Amino acid sequence: MKRLVSLGFCAALAIGAAGSAQAEQQAPAVALAKASDVASVDSIVAALYDVISGPAGAPRDWNRMRSLFAPEGRMQAVAMRPDGTIVMRTMSVEDYITRNTPAFAKMGFFEREVARTSETFGQVAHLFSTYESRHAADDAKPFQRGINSIQLYNDGTRWYVLNLVWRAEDDKLPLPERYLHSR
Repeated sequence: MKRLVSLGFCAALAIGAAGSAQAEQQAPAVALAKASDVASVDSIVAALYDVISGPAGAPRDWNRMRSLFAPEGRMQAVAMRPDGTIVMRTMSVEDYITRNTPAFAKMGFFEREVARTSETFGQVAHLFSTYESRHAADDAKPFQRGINSIQLYNDGTRWYVLNLVWRAEDDKLPLPERYLHSR
C-alpha cells in the first residue's frame, strides 16, 4: 500500500517590524473546529491521527479533517521509487481526501503516534511524530512506520496544521532510535 493514507506544512508569517496592518497576516477562516481538537498541540495531533483512522468502509469525518488545517495548509508525501529516486507529492487537504477515500472504503487504516520530539517558539510548533500504521486496530505488527513532520500555528485562539510532511521507513532508511522514544 502506498503511503498516501498517512499524514506537513511550511508556512511563514511576514510581520513587519512596525506591526502594520498591511504586513500582518491573519489565519483565514476554516471549517468550524471542535474546540477540544484545536486547544493544544497534543489535542490537534491526536485529532489528526484519529480522523484518518478507521475500519474498511467506515466513513471518515472529512469536515473534521478540514477544520484542523489552515486554508493554505499542505501535505507532502516523500517516498523512494523502486529505481531509487526520491519523489515528493504535494497535496491540499482536498487532494488527500479525494485520493484516499476510495482506499479507506476497501481497507482498514489505523495510524497512531508512538513517539514525538517537538520544539515550540511562541505561536509556532514543529513536531517529529513517529507513527505506526496498521490495517486493523489490534494488528500485532504495523505494516508501516515513519515520521510525520508537522508544523503548527496558533492564532491566539486555536492551533492550525500548516504543513505535514511524511516519510515512511524502508530497508535503506530505518527509523533512528532517537525517534522511537518521546523527548
